[in-house]
Amino acid sequence: MNQHNFFAELKRRNVYKVAVAYAVVAWLLMQIASQIFPFFEIPNWAVRLVVLLLVIGFPIALIIAWAFEATPEGIKRTKAADATGQRSRGGAWIYIVLIGVALSVGLFFVGRYTAGRATPPPSEATAAIPQKSVAVLPLLSESGDPKDEYFSDGLSEELIAALGQIKELKVIGRSSSFRFKDRTEESKTIGEKLGVSTLLEGTVRKQGERVRIMAELVNAADGIELWTRTFDRELKDIFAVQEEIARAVAESLKVTLLGSEEKSTEMATNNVEAHNAYLQAHFHSQRRNVEDLRKAIAYFDRAIELDPNYALAYAERSETWTVIGDITGQRPTAYPKARSDAERAVAIAPALAEAHAALGWVRTFTEWKFAEGLSELQRAKELSPANPTANDLLARVIVYGGRIEDAERQARQAVELDPLSAATQFNLGRVLFYAGKLDEADAAGRKMAELQPSAASSHRWQVLVAVQRGDGETALREAQLEPDNSFRPFELALAQYVRGDREAADAALADLVAHGRYGLAYQIAEVYAVRGEIDKAFEWLQIAFDNHDGGIPSLLVDPLLRVLRDDPRYKNLLAKVGLPAAS
Repeated sequence: MNQHNFFAELKRRNVYKVAVAYAVVAWLLMQIASQIFPFFEIPNWAVRLVVLLLVIGFPIALIIAWAFEATPEGIKRTKAADATGQRSRGGAWIYIVLIGVALSVGLFFVGRYTAGRATPPPSEATAAIPQKSVAVLPLLSESGDPKDEYFSDGLSEELIAALGQIKELKVIGRSSSFRFKDRTEESKTIGEKLGVSTLLEGTVRKQGERVRIMAELVNAADGIELWTRTFDRELKDIFAVQEEIARAVAESLKVTLLGSEEKSTEMATNNVEAHNAYLQAHFHSQRRNVEDLRKAIAYFDRAIELDPNYALAYAERSETWTVIGDITGQRPTAYPKARSDAERAVAIAPALAEAHAALGWVRTFTEWKFAEGLSELQRAKELSPANPTANDLLARVIVYGGRIEDAERQARQAVELDPLSAATQFNLGRVLFYAGKLDEADAAGRKMAELQPSAASSHRWQVLVAVQRGDGETALREAQLEPDNSFRPFELALAQYVRGDREAADAALADLVAHGRYGLAYQIAEVYAVRGEIDKAFEWLQIAFDNHDGGIPSLLVDPLLRVLRDDPRYKNLLAKVGLPAAS
């Protein structure tokens, strides 16, 4: 077949018409995919898949057009149609092309002129980002000495605290902001993840007794610089620099400082050496292991020795003593120190939010004075509405009293202020579990485990949700992922019991009792309650009460203890703890 006859044969077999019709219809389908799919929130990969299939289908359509013919009696091979003289006229192809062109043009102009109005935004989070919002990214140390990193981190944290005093300004908490210390993501991505419109970033160069700080405020959406400034100061002026940066950022965001200037200075000290000791203490306290917590206490001691009126150092040392007492079981010695420090912080700086938060937590967690603790934490929130710690602790105290809905709102607000904090996600999971919202509790637990995989109890809510559902296999799988060796037997004992493996459940419970008699007495009581061994459960609740176990404040709302609620011993225990009677 020569070239002329080949092209004539293509025309005779309607291959050209099929190619044109296929192109028009393919264009129509692409318009549908690109314009309609977003309305139904169909992911972008589906649009790409449609385009790929249409491209692959084009040569297949041409081959079919060459080999087959549409006749009044149906589809036949071309040779058979030629032999019987049955050929299609091709009129149908013209209608297909015209209709396809009309629809394609219509969809094109609909998409072009309605995208700004009808197309939904990329995400709800982006649309909900308030304009007056900022995240302070960790300032980068340029001194070249890793030992100076605590200084730049500490300054970043102080800026977060200072900006938190600004009226109407949403400030993201330290836990979330510090997850972007390496700056690997673009500013738009960071802004979307943190839910803020602006980012404060910069560098710190510390040389001898002088420090140079470069601070820059950028628009998170496009990375455009909104404001920049360089500060060259002696270290003795570092506190003035902190306040100056906060004020400059406030002016650029068109908001005003909340309250008097004295409010921010109550946090600080005029003693540079004391300030350095505090920064190192804070650095170690954030690591949440016994060795670092004890190092933190030593640095706090040094800071307070140098400045006996350093209120913030007292407040954070109080919190550190509380954590040490809870995780080591040394409550009789640690808790009185926590109480003394918190009371001292409030006495020195009655307008310091951190001081009232520390005292509120001491009153609640170590003394079980729930009304007093709630009052102090509410005061802390009044003084600094954007303080993530105050908001998170307030949610915990509210839920202990049985106000589940209020606690959930408060916990969600704490997450909004510190969205990438494992602690706030964990507490949200706690509240949702108590509320019976198992799907959401499981999601919060998984988010916490994603943020901090090695943290103790990072699989607690996943296990307990599965236990509540009677899903023993999922409970066991999650319990086996629990990184904390002391807490894992508690989760295994529950999971194996729900699975129906009594021998394995008994072994896990025996291991839990052997290693957690004083530290996990409350959890042992929970296991016995789930097993239906009521007397044993009350025996261990009494041990937990006598040892001032940290689980006891959850007594009123804990779903795992539901089987105990009609027993007079349960109501008597609530009264002794100071919790309201169960309804």
